[in-house]
Amino acid sequence: MVLSLQKVSKNFQQMVALQEVDLEIPSNSIFALLGPNGAGKTTLLRIITAIFAPDSGKILFNGKPISSTNKPIIGYLPEERGLYKKMKVGEQLVYLAQLRGLSFDEANKNLKHWLTKLDIADREFHIVESLSKGLQQKVQFIATIIHNPDIVILDEPFSGFDPINAQLIKNEILEMKKNGKTVIISTHRMESVEELCDEIALLHKGKLILRGNKETIKKSFSKNQYLIKGIGEASVIKDCAIIENYKQNNLTKLLININESQSVNDVLLTLIHQGFQVHFVEEQLPSMHAIFIEKINTYAQ
Repeated sequence: MVLSLQKVSKNFQQMVALQEVDLEIPSNSIFALLGPNGAGKTTLLRIITAIFAPDSGKILFNGKPISSTNKPIIGYLPEERGLYKKMKVGEQLVYLAQLRGLSFDEANKNLKHWLTKLDIADREFHIVESLSKGLQQKVQFIATIIHNPDIVILDEPFSGFDPINAQLIKNEILEMKKNGKTVIISTHRMESVEELCDEIALLHKGKLILRGNKETIKKSFSKNQYLIKGIGEASVIKDCAIIENYKQNNLTKLLININESQSVNDVLLTLIHQGFQVHFVEEQLPSMHAIFIEKINTYAQ
């Protein structure tokens, strides 16, 4: 595990921000940190980046305590963006890269690479405040990764982007994973979690209430529903509820909730005996959005 959080707690006066959070973040992965507003996500990210110190607990990077000396290996995109608005784009990015330990020549080389890759090479000498919100977001993203960090932390990275540029950033995140980076994303966009992330952790009121592999978690919340497509008519199936039954493009589509006493193979045999020609079967796992809502609501009760 590249990052290990052990019993991490943090209070702000009378407010409990984090309560004994245990978390393992694997290397070479895209990790989603989820939770409603005020759950403690940003506090946790700031502790990982050594902006805040925990009141108790440990944070280890590759088995060693994390501290401000680890900052060059971390890239952090905060939710509250922090560019110098009166500076020119290129001048600012080179300056920030040098603060992260790059030489002027290295910073300039990386600058040219990323400006070109994100299609804003023509804005190098523009003042930051003259740019649109989306272009400023691109500059902030470059500032986060220009020093080639091992761990990239992105707090609401798609805020302010149109669909085309959001996809551009998603592609870069996937490329970072391919290149061996660990990417931690905090976002409310569950569709991005579905598309990008390998592991998730769900915080609520400072407590970790769900964690693990995304697909394993989705299977654990399965409602035992299956989508079956084929040709023919389907009648009543014992110990099952046919939730949907409709035709589309000459195919009958069935959404069936299977009782625990049955298996999907039992259902398929029953359909075949009824003269139904099965073409396609797929278990319908719940979305991360549905799991998020269910888990938070259950915890609140």
